[in-house]
Amino acid sequence: MAGLTAVASGVRVRSGTEDLPRAGKVPALIGISDVEAAADLITGHVVPTPTVPSPGLTDLLGVPVTAKLELLQRTGSFKARGATAKLLSLSDAQRAAGVVAVSGGNHGIALAMTAAVLDVKATVVMPRSAPARAVGIARDAGASVRLTDDMDSAFSLVTRLRDEGLTLVHPFDDPLVIAGQGTVGLELAADAGELTDVLVSVGGGGLIAGVAVALRARRPGVRIWGVETEGAEAMSAALATGGPVPVRLSSIVTTLSAPSVSQLTYDHVSALVDEVLVVPDREAVRGVLDLAEHAKLWTEPATGCLLPAARLVLERVGEGARLGLVVCGGNATTSDVLRWAADFGLR
Repeated sequence: MAGLTAVASGVRVRSGTEDLPRAGKVPALIGISDVEAAADLITGHVVPTPTVPSPGLTDLLGVPVTAKLELLQRTGSFKARGATAKLLSLSDAQRAAGVVAVSGGNHGIALAMTAAVLDVKATVVMPRSAPARAVGIARDAGASVRLTDDMDSAFSLVTRLRDEGLTLVHPFDDPLVIAGQGTVGLELAADAGELTDVLVSVGGGGLIAGVAVALRARRPGVRIWGVETEGAEAMSAALATGGPVPVRLSSIVTTLSAPSVSQLTYDHVSALVDEVLVVPDREAVRGVLDLAEHAKLWTEPATGCLLPAARLVLERVGEGARLGLVVCGGNATTSDVLRWAADFGLR
């Protein structure tokens, strides 16, 4: 499918297949050896999370579903993997100077907690729209938290702090971070039964880039689908225009709200991912409620968006599908979810 297509469910889809690298312009992608090296590096520092069949989701969707439970990671999301890989690679001088990161929530939590364990001074910059729980966790872990008016200004402040001498731990524009996130894919490939389709949430694209590298090497026949929410469509916009572009952010899903993807993540997704789906915020919140009720998983909308996208995938691929869902995080409070559900008239 080329371009943008509307469907009755309100989910939209953009394809990356038409944007494959052209002859003579091959992007510098990380390889499976980089992901394997990251796995060796972070062993003992992160949790090898369970990959389990989900009877509840299987009943709900009508096909076998396997869930990769990254919400059980020690920081509540997959972000600990990339942050750990980056921090363990720092020189003594970089460790002494300290690190800085920009985050809509989960990356900040991961950097703050990992830096505390490794005795590295950390500064985390977040927009004021970031979940209060994420801000509190980062501060409690010992990080200096700086709040800005929006995500654009957060990225600007981080750039200035980097120029002043702090080492940037970028949430997605870093080969080491992508390789660390790719270890999710290594574990999924090793532990899951037969899969035909894997769905991965997309913010800046670090997770899906790393997972795609691992799956293309270990499960080359599997289709890989990215999922964004409306108002946080940085990868979709990049695929539509042929490269990273700024996007206007309006989604409630701050953990997917990157103001643009990077050239690095765009190159990986355009080369390795089948398509990127776009899901309304309301359906992402409904997905959170369905995951709680049917899968007994307490997630956030960045994970909830996978369920409406899965329904679209099943419409597209027909019978015989066996789905894998990367349950990327669970850092939402009960009050957050109840407020979103009320705002959207759910339940």
